[in-house]
Amino acid sequence: MPKIKTNRGAAKRFKRTASGDVKCHSSHRRHILTKKPTKRKRQLRAPKRLHKSDVRSALRMIPYC
Repeated sequence: MPKIKTNRGAAKRFKRTASGDVKCHSSHRRHILTKKPTKRKRQLRAPKRLHKSDVRSALRMIPYC
């Protein structure tokens, strides 16, 4: 049985936690930051957990990570 290829785009975006969850970065942090409140930008810095409905497809793309 051959090894499964890792989706390199997904490998750069998602990481597994020790408990098996998938963490990712928040969106809306790239540009047009002047109109966003400081509180919102600060909260977007922290890594987030992937929604449970997306975890299965993410784990399929990163089988060995």
